Amino acid sequence: MAKNKGTRILITLECTECRLNVNKRSAGVSRYLTQKNRRNNPERIELKKYCSHCNRTTIHKEIK
Repeated sequence: MAKNKGTRILITLECTECRLNVNKRSAGVSRYLTQKNRRNNPERIELKKYCSHCNRTTIHKEIK
């Protein structure tokens, strides 16, 4: 028997400031893997997380 897809899915959060800033300290983009409930949060989410490339807390947006 095949299982159906659950309501929780894996998403990737990416730093918005690393993506836009070309003059930064190191080459790279901060990314986090997390889960979300697709029924409660159908739209893309934004969270404040620590970025090791920016050395501060920044907004991370959900990407594909």
